[in-house]
Amino acid sequence: MQSKNNTLHALLASACLIVAAPALADEGNHVLSLQLGPYVHHWDHDPDHKNTPGLIGLEYMAPSQWLAGASFLRNSFDQPTEYYYAGKRWDLDSISSNLYVKVTAGALLGYTGRYEDKIPFNHNGVAFAVIPALGYQVDRYSAQVALLGTAGVMFTFGIDLAKW
Repeated sequence: MQSKNNTLHALLASACLIVAAPALADEGNHVLSLQLGPYVHHWDHDPDHKNTPGLIGLEYMAPSQWLAGASFLRNSFDQPTEYYYAGKRWDLDSISSNLYVKVTAGALLGYTGRYEDKIPFNHNGVAFAVIPALGYQVDRYSAQVALLGTAGVMFTFGIDLAKW
C-alpha cells in the first residue's frame, strides 16, 4: 500500500509541475511562498471535529498569477491529509491594492475509513477539491479566509520566501 501511495504522490506532484511549467517561462515576478493554517471554523459543531489543522504548504505563483502548490495538514478528523493543487489569483485593485481572490483545485488525500464520506467525490481517500479564498497581502505577508465547501472556513497566513 505504501508503494501505491508513493506512486500517487509522485504523479500528483508531477501533474502540478506540468501545470505550472508554462508559467515558469514567463518574465516578471515569480513568487515562492510558505503557507500556514492554524485554525478552521466549522459551521456545525461536532465533537469529532478538530479545529487546528497545523497546515503547512508551499505555493509557487507565476507572473500571470497562475499558481501551483502542496499543503500538508491534519483534517477535521485528525487524519494526515495532503492537498496538491493548481489555481489562479485575481487582484481586486478596484477595491484595494492589497485585496485578492484565489481559487485552487486539485487532489485532496486523507479522508479515509469512517470519515471517507465526509467530503464529496472521495474514493479510497482521494477526492477532488475546489477551494476559493479571499486574501489580503501587505508587503510579503498575507492572510486568507478559504471556504471549505459546506464544512466551514480555514484561516491561513503566508510569507513570500523568494521573488525572482
